[in-house]
Amino acid sequence: MAQVDVITVENSEQRDVVPNETQGCLDLKEKKPGECVKVNGVSVPASALEKFVNEWQTLKEGETAPPAPATAPNAPNALFRALLAEAIGTGLIVIFGCGSVCATLSGAYSGVWQVAAVWGLGVSLAIYSTAEASGAHLNPAITLAFQLVRPSAHQMTWLKSAQYVLAQLLGAMLAGALNLLIYGSTIAAFERENGITRGEAKSILSASAFGEYFPNPGLTKEWGSGPYALEDVSVLGALLTEAWGTFILAFVIFGITNGGNKVLGSMERVGVPFTIGMTVAVLLPLYAPITQAGWNPARDFGPRVIAALGGWGEVAIPGPRNGFWIYIVGPCLGAPLGAFLAEKILWK
Repeated sequence: MAQVDVITVENSEQRDVVPNETQGCLDLKEKKPGECVKVNGVSVPASALEKFVNEWQTLKEGETAPPAPATAPNAPNALFRALLAEAIGTGLIVIFGCGSVCATLSGAYSGVWQVAAVWGLGVSLAIYSTAEASGAHLNPAITLAFQLVRPSAHQMTWLKSAQYVLAQLLGAMLAGALNLLIYGSTIAAFERENGITRGEAKSILSASAFGEYFPNPGLTKEWGSGPYALEDVSVLGALLTEAWGTFILAFVIFGITNGGNKVLGSMERVGVPFTIGMTVAVLLPLYAPITQAGWNPARDFGPRVIAALGGWGEVAIPGPRNGFWIYIVGPCLGAPLGAFLAEKILWK
């Protein structure tokens, strides 16, 4: 225990204040003499010791100290890291998710649950990898939801949101190109085995490894081996399915990250990415037969652009039913509504 002696000094303004002496000390902030406290042989102003004791007592009572100053989220370096994280994270989703669909063309997977598991875990890993840098939106529809419902998170502005979306789209395009490079021979073998000429209508079966279509091409009578006729899933039905799936996803994201919801407790940092990925994995088998479960405009449109440039042409954009826009508009309608329900009604 430190030895503390208290000495009252009346005329220390006329005397030199010598460290480690008990002659007295001067309160430099107040510019006046006062009590000198000697702690382990070092003389300090009593006011300084009192401040230290008060702050220490506050910490002992369980209160947190003020956070250390951090780099402003919109500072140039921080913004660059955030945009890079959004590009990388969205790219990882495309690599894992679309990559798993590419792998099905080789016969590696035989069921939708296998694809869903890879996709969901891929989403979780992408969030784990980038959340600290950008918040891990990784989806233009989720960025729009944050901008409209919780703009204080990551200090979002319309300009910053637009930058996030561009970064997400760029990351998705680069990952789509990487998938085409890696799986090019696999896709070509699938097309050859099934008598598909790239760019013709039936090549929707191979193009679906990059962008989504409705109904799922593999489950149609015209192109696949399933029960659907094209008219069984209308444009409106596909739009509502995409909006609804993204509604649920956004509701979960905003529900588990709301400060009022303590369900994850101390496990929040670990639990949030896993829960979001699990949500994707659970939803995908439900709606993939109808619209292939897009829910992410960047994840759909980025690889779709690569497919259009890679030989699929109009099969990729605008698609056989001119429906590429559904995978942009649907998620952007559903995400803000799901976020609003969680943020402003359930956890208000």
